[in-house]
Amino acid sequence: MENPPQIAVLGGGIFVRTQYIPRLAEISHLFVLKAIWSRSQESANITVELARKNFPDVECKWGEDGLDEIINDSSITGVAVVLAGQFQVEMSLRLLKAGKHVLQEKPAAASISEAETALSHYNSICASIPGQPIWAVAENYRFEPAFVECKKLMEEIGDMMSIQVIVEGSMNSSNPYFSSSWRRNFTGGFILDMGVHFIAGLRMLVGCEIASVSAITSHVDTMLPPPDNISSVFQLENGCSGVFVMVVSTRAPKIFWRVVGLKGTLQLERGNKEGSHGYQFSFHGADGQCKSSFYPFSGVTEELKTFIHDISQATLKKGSSYEAETRLSFVEGARDVAILDAMLESGMRQGALIQVKKF
Repeated sequence: MENPPQIAVLGGGIFVRTQYIPRLAEISHLFVLKAIWSRSQESANITVELARKNFPDVECKWGEDGLDEIINDSSITGVAVVLAGQFQVEMSLRLLKAGKHVLQEKPAAASISEAETALSHYNSICASIPGQPIWAVAENYRFEPAFVECKKLMEEIGDMMSIQVIVEGSMNSSNPYFSSSWRRNFTGGFILDMGVHFIAGLRMLVGCEIASVSAITSHVDTMLPPPDNISSVFQLENGCSGVFVMVVSTRAPKIFWRVVGLKGTLQLERGNKEGSHGYQFSFHGADGQCKSSFYPFSGVTEELKTFIHDISQATLKKGSSYEAETRLSFVEGARDVAILDAMLESGMRQGALIQVKKF
């Protein structure tokens, strides 16, 4: 690519090392990885050493001085923020104010109030900077081919009658994120951090917003932060109802989305085929036939490609606004958070009916 965009990655944690670096390496012809930053020199060194196998010229940055160097480097147009959830919004706004395009890891915010305040600040930034900086939230489920393709078949099931989202997770001591301190100190714990994925998948499939929820939460596994279980009934704006059940840690993990319509039933289930992890799709139509397909995971790669494309186009149209991919927008991420926030609030209020905040 002629004059590919130069980007930086903030963060040296598990997800950067196991997902960002390998996935960025797959599309390295689309951009230049200028720098990787972490709070500590040790973390930055370890991460950069890993990255240099594919990006030999990447610079190592750490601490406040290193961060300032990235912010003040006009050649860096895009920054991926992959930090502890409590600090991502503040960091993103700092970068956006400096005119950088930002891809922030999910969740978009820790609460509705943080999301509202953040959007207000972002709108102020956009009003004062020509060629508005893009604020994207990395929600890979919206880019998984399984969800993209299944959404196209939703019309074939006819009017929706019932929806189930069942998440029986595997967050135990063998999971690399189990000991993550920020997730344990995060409002909503693993329910919010993990849950936004499943809500994003649900919203992607049904194409209709959730209007209200009623939920019961509990804390059973004392090795996990509370709550670790949630059972919620929800109603879409079109009147269809459904259930969302999430158990953070189970002995026999199972995750699926199932939508029952007047003319058919569609289901997506996490699984693996011939050693490849992904989603098993099945569609039962009015003719009694069952169609099925398997889609390997590729959402992280697809969202990174989309962000890089967006910042490339935005740079070409500098001085005028560019319409970035809506699936990556901060508002979409805020809507995911708003639903879980409402469910958690309902749980604290013994199942009270809560209207979901609109963004």
